[in-house]
Amino acid sequence: MIKTVIIILLGCCFTAQGFAQADTLKVPIGRQRNHDRVNEEQKLLDKIDGKIDGLVKVSSSEEISLAVTDALLRRIDALQANIERNNKIASNNEKVRYLSFTETLLKNFRADWKANKISALYAPQLVAVFEQAMKATIDSVSMLPVIEPQPYEIAKIAAGIFTNNIAFIQAKNAVYLKYCRLNPDKILANLEPYVKQPYADSLLEAVAKNDPGQLYKYAQNLYAPVGKLIAANNSTIVKTIVLLSNTPGSMLYFPFIDDIVSGKKNTDSLRKIIGDGEKGYDSVKYFKLLVQTEIDYSKRMQNGDTAIALFGSNGLRDMLKRKALQHFITPINELHNATENRRMKAVEPLSPVDLYYMIIMGESDIYTSSYKHSFARMLQRMGKKPAADSLLMSVNYDYFKKFIKLAANFNRLDTFLNLMPATSAENLMKAFVANLEKTNTLEDAVDVADSYSSISNKNLQANILTYVAANEKRTDVANSKRGKIIYSLLNTIFLSADTTKKIDLSKELGIPPIYTLDNKAIADDSGRIVQQVFFYGDEDGRQFFPQYIAAFSSKDWKVNNSNKEWVEIKSAKDGKNIIYVNRPLNNDKNLDDTAQIHLNQYLNKIGITPNIVTHRGHSYWLSRTIDRMPGDSKIILLGSCGGYKNLSQLITQNPDAHIISTKQIGTGNINQIITNTLNQNFLNAKNIDWRQMWAGLSAQFAKQSKDLKETWEDYVPPFKNLGAIFLKAYNKKAEAE
Repeated sequence: MIKTVIIILLGCCFTAQGFAQADTLKVPIGRQRNHDRVNEEQKLLDKIDGKIDGLVKVSSSEEISLAVTDALLRRIDALQANIERNNKIASNNEKVRYLSFTETLLKNFRADWKANKISALYAPQLVAVFEQAMKATIDSVSMLPVIEPQPYEIAKIAAGIFTNNIAFIQAKNAVYLKYCRLNPDKILANLEPYVKQPYADSLLEAVAKNDPGQLYKYAQNLYAPVGKLIAANNSTIVKTIVLLSNTPGSMLYFPFIDDIVSGKKNTDSLRKIIGDGEKGYDSVKYFKLLVQTEIDYSKRMQNGDTAIALFGSNGLRDMLKRKALQHFITPINELHNATENRRMKAVEPLSPVDLYYMIIMGESDIYTSSYKHSFARMLQRMGKKPAADSLLMSVNYDYFKKFIKLAANFNRLDTFLNLMPATSAENLMKAFVANLEKTNTLEDAVDVADSYSSISNKNLQANILTYVAANEKRTDVANSKRGKIIYSLLNTIFLSADTTKKIDLSKELGIPPIYTLDNKAIADDSGRIVQQVFFYGDEDGRQFFPQYIAAFSSKDWKVNNSNKEWVEIKSAKDGKNIIYVNRPLNNDKNLDDTAQIHLNQYLNKIGITPNIVTHRGHSYWLSRTIDRMPGDSKIILLGSCGGYKNLSQLITQNPDAHIISTKQIGTGNINQIITNTLNQNFLNAKNIDWRQMWAGLSAQFAKQSKDLKETWEDYVPPFKNLGAIFLKAYNKKAEAE
């Protein structure tokens, strides 16, 4: 490690020398401006961490930052000199062209980096690929062998620059196919320039299998190039989708395309449940059919056979979730103040298996009370002697890890495990913890981490620790790098939950402190703490917005209501604490959306980057908040959880953020009290001690009504958000290796 750092340091020592060499070159005055433009881009990259100091700080690891700096400064300097000295680049116009290419490289990299489209860690590899592609172009040979092995993010930038390479079209095709693999939901939106390519028909079939709704949409326009391509395709799957597109309620048929193509189901029998558009639709029978189809398809998938339209918009799982929310979860959530029998009427026709899937699909949206009543009904309908293991066998253990996570989060895991033989319970929890390294994402590992933080049964916690340790040993023997990282981190994180062991997670995992947050670490270079609050123009947003604004006393705060789309709030004493909150304008007309866009544009214009973000809205708005976050926030307060996908994106964009979330839908009154407590800390310039703050809030809510107290208990402080801690630690570990 030390040797590597020294080598990089020596390389960086040549940066100054590189500038000196460039200065000694006799650059014609006509090309000096081209060199200046490259140098200006280098300065902008140097400044991206807040200051121009010859170090592009992209990581807490000095070694990594030095490697990135070496690529963007010294190697680019050397490249400029090479362009001037290279006899193969003979004419002035050619030298100008390659200098312009170098400027474009830096400009595109900086734009993609700022937009979170490429990791800064790719800089050394990108510069190396650029150099190779440039050499190939100068030598009049194909750059395709250079481009093809690269990740999409690098290939896109490098291939897009060398339009004069003899293999530019082939490289462009290769980049597009990489894009398709990463973004299957956007294949058809970008297919038009490639409709005459030999792979175009195979892309249509891939879309048909995974996302028939996408194909359906583009099949409607028969005169567009993509529409013509679809109409001319001879694939049975594509033809079936085109045929269905003329059927009333066609989207409701899409989850069953695999069975329709194979002959297991026909549109006539399905029409008896789906009806003719809205007329004749049987919501309960349709949901039950989705459930049974999911069970069949999940068994096939376990055997390596993925059904058509299992994934994607309007695919089976997408439709199963939508219908669970539409017909069951939303109605019982909305009736949370009604009597239990009236509230739960919507789920009366559902079997235990139906309720199992309804609960899983409602992960991000189901209220705590809705979950508990649904869970109780699921057990009741399993008979006088419910066997939980039989239920799991009947669904082929489909989504069982997600079900266990939810049961743990809502304090029902012990109840569920006690309804099966002890050996079955032990095997189930072993399976819950096993093979986390074999999935494509970290979702299962995050679920295990989150579950552990919710389990109060000491014996169960001890067993999980034992299973984690056994898997750590297994992956070590198998030399599985990913597995060793996952289980080593889980083991350390779980052990730290035992306060008697006094494990310092920051030290052990190489992540910033999780129990405290220094006030100076939150503030920007000007000493300002800037918050951005996202409100949405639905009923809840309109109800709680006036309460939110009214909480700022005139003694401590100045509230500027002059803008029609947002409110600016500043600390009265020094103006160093600033809050920007968009108004919850009419959502049906997308006015809240427009207000958020305009507010972000204003903040960019005045050079302000919020370091605290609050999401005040339901989980279905969270993805919009995440897309509009500035990135690198220090504190994130979520009014809802939103699931793994959102958590993963949050950590990617805000690697050091302290995240407060809730296991259920957030409550405006609780969110307001948390916000008020934080704001008082900021006004007093105090460091935040999360454990102390949480203990104080818990004591405060203990005196409130039972409902409010129970809702508070579902809020998760940063130091107990084990899923987020795991993701941070995993990213740091993977980055370092």
